[in-house]
Parts: sequence; C-alpha cells; structure tokens
Amino acid sequence: MLLRIHPDNPSERQIRMVDECLRDGGIVIYPTDTIYGIGCDIFKVKSVEKIAELRGLKPGKTTFSFICHDLSQLSEFTRPIENPIFKVMKANLPGPFTFILNASNNVPRHIQSKRKTVGIRIPDNKIVLEIVRQLGNPIMSTSVHDDDEIIEYTTDPELIYEKFQDKVDIVIDGGYGGNIPSTVVDCTDGGIVVVREGKGELV
Repeated sequence: MLLRIHPDNPSERQIRMVDECLRDGGIVIYPTDTIYGIGCDIFKVKSVEKIAELRGLKPGKTTFSFICHDLSQLSEFTRPIENPIFKVMKANLPGPFTFILNASNNVPRHIQSKRKTVGIRIPDNKIVLEIVRQLGNPIMSTSVHDDDEIIEYTTDPELIYEKFQDKVDIVIDGGYGGNIPSTVVDCTDGGIVVVREGKGELV
C-alpha cells in the first residue's frame, strides 16, 4: 500500500493504520529528516530478520539503529548517559544524527551489536515521530538503498513503492526524501566521536 501522509499535519487515522500494521509484525517504509527508512517494531524478531534479508544483511551480525520519539524514551534503552553527552544530544535532537550508545537490558538482543551498543535516532520528521509516539515503543531503522551505483538513495516515494510494493506492507509518501544519510556519533567511551559525516553538524 502507498499511503500519502501530510508531512506537517499527519492524520491521526493514518498514523493509527501504520501502527496497527507494525503491531501485527508489518514492515513499513517511512520518511525521516534525511533519507527514507525501512523498519518494523523492534520487538518483532521475524520482521527484523525479514528486513535483514531484504537488505542482503545477516541477522545477528548486523547492528540496526532504531527511532525513538524523544530523549525520555531514548533513556529507557541506554545505560546512564553522562551529562556532557546528554547536553550535546539535547542540543541536536530531533535532528539528522545517529548516536551510538551503550545499550540497556531493554534493547532486544537481535538488534544489539556484539559490543552491546545501539544506534538511536530522533529524526526531525513529524510523521515518523508520531508513529513511534502512538506505537509506544521504538521502530527499527535502516536505509532504503538504491541499486544505482551513482544514486545511493532513492528520494521519490513513488519509485520506492514501485520497487518494494511486493516486499513491504506500507510505503509512506511523505514527500521527497533526501539523499544524504545521518551523521553518526559514537558516545560509547564517554567522548563524542563523529564516525560518519552526514547531513547533521553538531552544535
């Protein structure tokens, strides 16, 4: 299903439809503040495995990030965050960043890395934040890649739908996406290290 949702004023009925799909183990493609993502409820093991298969990744050997609604929800899935790091996160989120943090025991084992770390996003995008808020728990997130060697990420949701309509349950059309991924920031050793330059610049 291709579901058009207004990016500035998401319909509660449409958001509820997406959440029901996720609760049933569905897979959804959705907009973020960077590129389009593909994800599912983080607690649905079979759905996570299916996404890994779609991306050609090995389940259990790949670390997936996930999307939280806000810093309060994020703190449920991480070990206590030192104050200087928390200040940086508060200043930059919601925004185009993936923060790698030490995982708490609430993070499902199938999306943790062997180092027991997790990548967490709070994108500046009303659609996906409202999906996560109403769902009540995070959704897994990985990028929708393009087969084109030059254009790494597909920005047009209708083209994404043409490619994935038989592989996912819902493709959300929230307008054109970007083609620059998030900036990845590693905070696991008490410092702040940018490990991938992306769209975001830390303030």
